[in-house]
Amino acid sequence: MQSIKAVSVLSIVATALIACSSTTNSESATASTNSSIPAEKFDLSEWKITLPMDGDGDGKIDEIDVKEIQSYSHPDYFYVNADGHMVFAAPNKAITTSGSSNTRSELRHQLRGSNTKIKTKAPQNNFYLLAHPLSDRFERLGVRIGGKMEASLKVDHVATRAGHPDKPPAYSVVVGQIHAGKDQKIIDLGLGFGWGNEPIKIYYKKFPHHDKGSVFWNYERNLPKDDPNRTDIAYPVWGNIWENPADPGDKGIALGEEFSYVINVHNNIMHLEFTAKDKPTVKYSIDLTNNIDAYGKVDEFDHPAGYTGDWNYFKAGAYNQCSTKDAAGGWYTACPGTGDWQTDKANGDYVQVTFTKLKVGESTPVK
Repeated sequence: MQSIKAVSVLSIVATALIACSSTTNSESATASTNSSIPAEKFDLSEWKITLPMDGDGDGKIDEIDVKEIQSYSHPDYFYVNADGHMVFAAPNKAITTSGSSNTRSELRHQLRGSNTKIKTKAPQNNFYLLAHPLSDRFERLGVRIGGKMEASLKVDHVATRAGHPDKPPAYSVVVGQIHAGKDQKIIDLGLGFGWGNEPIKIYYKKFPHHDKGSVFWNYERNLPKDDPNRTDIAYPVWGNIWENPADPGDKGIALGEEFSYVINVHNNIMHLEFTAKDKPTVKYSIDLTNNIDAYGKVDEFDHPAGYTGDWNYFKAGAYNQCSTKDAAGGWYTACPGTGDWQTDKANGDYVQVTFTKLKVGESTPVK
């Protein structure tokens, strides 16, 4: 197993993280004048959102920070519907975050709330695993060890066209995830972490000719970007995993059918629970501090220390997996899109997800 350097060195890392500059939020957020403000129905006191737009024309994707989101909605991408539920939408073609070719209307959890004196990468704004070498120190400082996200939602629409329909991400959307921190300082110190991978992404995928879609989750091996073994391992919930084009039939989930998930990272273990009406409850548990997979088998290609040295945060919303980029590699599905929302919506070139519940808090023991 790759060793983790002395706590004295890691103390320097923690200090550096606390001093790290925060992400600059877009100035394009404008207070909504209608009654469709999500923060009036959901507790968004610890959330910011990234939207598939550049409202102020500065060439950067818009981010609405915690303070601004309390009075913000967007009529196309982020609003509350007539039922009081929170809607996220993203067309195939729009501005994206750096390093991604996929659009998103997606919340990012911020433990600091609106206190921007705490930097984005600071320990106080993210959560850690108990096995982290500085966890004792972090706990004394009030840094969160583990965390829990609970959500209920309906996928209303996934993109219906793809230039490469055989590539796994076609016709799919990510509705929840844990993202590990992307931090070059950790990598430079030789600690082996900081690559910005995801220990979980929850997917919904439905082929256009199927009546129902599949729900599954992916674990990404915590390896550098240029490592050929850095890949996603898919685990089924209802229906099939993303490589399987078979019709899930009655085992699947239809568009507009509500389902729920719980991601409960307690100490070092990520406990997952998926529920839906008239469907079997599905549970998984996986230790995030080693290379043993969710079936209890050693994955010789994964990082032997898993995500031990990372800081982590929750995300939820609609992360469109139908990339318009046409290139080699499994992620680039060449999905069509014009960049005009009304046109793309009429053509079915978008995703939309409606959340009926979203809650984040401290982890809980699992019996």
